[in-house]
Amino acid sequence: MKRIKLIVAYDGTNYCGWQIQNNGRTIEEVLNEALTALFHEKVAVIGASRTDSGVHAMGNVAVFDTESRIPGDKICFALNQRLPDDVRIQASEEVPLTFHPRKANCVKTYEYKILNRKIDMPLQRLYSYFCYFNLDLEKMQKAASYLIGEHDFKSFCTVRTQAEETVRTIYSLNVTKDADDMIHIRISGSGFLYNMVRILTGTLLEVGSGTRRPEKMKEIIAAKNRDMAGRTAPPEGLFLLHVGYEGERETV
Repeated sequence: MKRIKLIVAYDGTNYCGWQIQNNGRTIEEVLNEALTALFHEKVAVIGASRTDSGVHAMGNVAVFDTESRIPGDKICFALNQRLPDDVRIQASEEVPLTFHPRKANCVKTYEYKILNRKIDMPLQRLYSYFCYFNLDLEKMQKAASYLIGEHDFKSFCTVRTQAEETVRTIYSLNVTKDADDMIHIRISGSGFLYNMVRILTGTLLEVGSGTRRPEKMKEIIAAKNRDMAGRTAPPEGLFLLHVGYEGERETV
């Protein structure tokens, strides 16, 4: 028996998220089916991040166990031949049987894209959120600065259980805009709560539009009340860029 680690990229448009569920096709389901067919044995992957419906990924991580003799670094090529065009394994390797993608210490990096111009661009409609009114990046970055560090982010998540631990650490949060009118909100942290990045983005959008002051972010954090934060931004603008483990170098 050996354990294989996969770096998984996918366009989440046509999927109901990562985790297997009854209401539609998921990335986990597609991977399990392709791996089971490839190895002629029952295979079930474990993912590092359970992305939501419509969310994309460039570098999610998954592991699975197999009796196959195919070298770990060759599995990605064989597996990609069995996957749909909107899911691709970027790399594969054998890892210790003790490695677990959700239990090992890691840094997750997400990016949310906002197309900020007067007229939408059809080619970007599935991979960004369109905002036609001007956003003040300086105010958004100031508001973002209050989020860096260890905080209780209960105001910025959809809490699924009362017992859920809501303290997380954000290492960096940057708001930039490129020449194509695309705003990039890039955030790295020890982990993220359910809908946390999208709610943070929705709140920053309100700051950028002038409906909230940047300093209000401190009050929202202290309140520990979801009703104090902004709306949940749509999923299509969100990308999981990278899941980095100790000893690895980020490539995105």
